Amino acid sequence: MSDLIYLDNQATTPTDPRVLEAMLPFLRMGSVGNPHSEHFAGRRAELAVENARAQVAKLIGARPEEVIFTSGATEANNLALQGVARSPQRRGNHVVTCPTEHTCVLEAVRHLGRQGSRIEVFPVNSTGLVDVERLSAVIRDDTALVSIMMANNEIGVVQPITEIAAICQLHGIVFHSDAAQAVGKIPVDVKALGVDLMSLSGHKLYAPIGIGALYLSDECPVIPEPIAFGGGQERGIRSGTISPVLCVALGAAAAIAERELAADAETAARLRTRFLEIVCARVPDVRVNGDQRSRLPGNLSLTFLGVDADRLVGAVQPEIAVSTNAACSSGVLEPSHVLLALGMRAEDAASTIRVGFGRFNTMAEVETAADRLTLAALQIRVADGSATAAA
Repeated sequence: MSDLIYLDNQATTPTDPRVLEAMLPFLRMGSVGNPHSEHFAGRRAELAVENARAQVAKLIGARPEEVIFTSGATEANNLALQGVARSPQRRGNHVVTCPTEHTCVLEAVRHLGRQGSRIEVFPVNSTGLVDVERLSAVIRDDTALVSIMMANNEIGVVQPITEIAAICQLHGIVFHSDAAQAVGKIPVDVKALGVDLMSLSGHKLYAPIGIGALYLSDECPVIPEPIAFGGGQERGIRSGTISPVLCVALGAAAAIAERELAADAETAARLRTRFLEIVCARVPDVRVNGDQRSRLPGNLSLTFLGVDADRLVGAVQPEIAVSTNAACSSGVLEPSHVLLALGMRAEDAASTIRVGFGRFNTMAEVETAADRLTLAALQIRVADGSATAAA
């Protein structure tokens, strides 16, 4: 595994060794303690959790009391969407989103539709950006909730969140944003943005899988109803025993991200630029998907025309980890819903890979990966061309 060139940082990031170091004391025998217990061990665990909550809050410009720990962004998204839709405080049952959202948001919205909500999924443009004026036009008197992700997990496009939030505030509508891909990669200030609810995930910013958070603004016009019931932890929104070690991990990752965000972004952008230089020089007709200006610094969505993406990814195994932009649904491989929403043909979507650059990538491995991927793509083209000629 030490020889693996890992370029799938949108899927998950490796755990930062400094995060692991912060976790270790809470994994030892003497650190036992339920943070909801009243004895010394419990209070010691609670202190660690609350310190982590403050670290997460500082990263996103929130107050600690506005951070609710969850198992990840999927749970946070569902808490936000289902919670608002269930609340008797909501102003209506019209829910608005766009087709490039993460699957967990789209599936949650479809579930709300089956429960009686009126769903509006309005399109994005060919670069993946939301048209703010078009969004404003779909707002109705009974619109209760708008959910637009901050940064896309496939194409890296960063949406005009501040403008969308302003529209929602003007109409008294709850605005939620899935910021799992944005937090720790670009500056995020929830107060400046004006979001009411925002989801984030630890394993997208160098903490382990299994921890995330929901930001719930003190000024949110609707308090989400819980979707699970138990001990009433986390402001009564998310019941269940909180894991001190995972909270500590997320807090440590947030503190590191706050200090190193600018440097990380500069490094990722430099690696992305070099990778793309090599790819474009050798495969001139490669396409870069998504808006070229408003995007994450470490993301590339590349379409190698006429090259099956699954074969391309398979050809570089086990040396290089990149992913296809395809989702497996009910055992059937389907083109990416994000790419199709941009107006891309299904066959081109099936020729697309996602490359994600992160904190621990080096220029040498990025150059090696670019060489290896382009060589494999050209070999697949030659092989397919020969097969076609023989036929």
